[in-house]
Amino acid sequence: MNARTPNGGRPLREIETWVFDLDNTLYPHSCNLFSEVEARMAEFMCAEFGIDTEAAHAMRRRYFMTYGTTLRGLMNENGIDPRRFLDYVHQIDVTPVQPAPKLKAALRALEGRKLIFTNADHRHAERVLERLGLADAFEAVFDIHQADYLPKPNHAAYAMFIERFAVEPRSAAMVEDIAPNLVPAHALGMTTVWIPGGPDWTQAQPDAPHVHHVVEDLAAWLAEVPAARPKRRKTGEPKRRSA
Repeated sequence: MNARTPNGGRPLREIETWVFDLDNTLYPHSCNLFSEVEARMAEFMCAEFGIDTEAAHAMRRRYFMTYGTTLRGLMNENGIDPRRFLDYVHQIDVTPVQPAPKLKAALRALEGRKLIFTNADHRHAERVLERLGLADAFEAVFDIHQADYLPKPNHAAYAMFIERFAVEPRSAAMVEDIAPNLVPAHALGMTTVWIPGGPDWTQAQPDAPHVHHVVEDLAAWLAEVPAARPKRRKTGEPKRRSA
């Protein structure tokens, strides 16, 4: 089944702005890019602090659980330059990401603004979108640099995103693979869409109030959205009168 029964949210025909996460949302979890990123993080920390790989991964996990990202922990506790860190950890092989023609067609048919909101940086987003064939599918990318290195689900990051792109949350939908990242979106009034399949910490409880739609095939689900919108009259076509 492509999608489970909706659990509230605004009717999809009324959505004016579509907000998409990037990693493990626009491509499958099975691409496993984040394992490459984690390995690069550990390498960086080994070189930076003179520790072994096991200690580096332990530090990485502690920072992630405490601050939301390893980067934020390195900034707060070690004064690491975020650009130097991000440039290093995102030098990964993105070839596991395959072109997504069905998703491209669905996005092209989808009415409304389309934006990306990611905890990664802009260069990583560009590389992934190129692989997917979606380089021109989105109006803009809001990355971790623009969020002042405050990661989702930090509420301040959402506020910066909304202000930067003048988004009206009540007419926006947010698509994410990490269910906790949908909590602030829901609080702001957005319709929320969760892509399951990740590790335990990304999951949502059944009937979680902050998850409106659970979607397992994003391209197929988005392709159905235009059908939910009323057909527009052609220019010059008279309005139909009720009998």
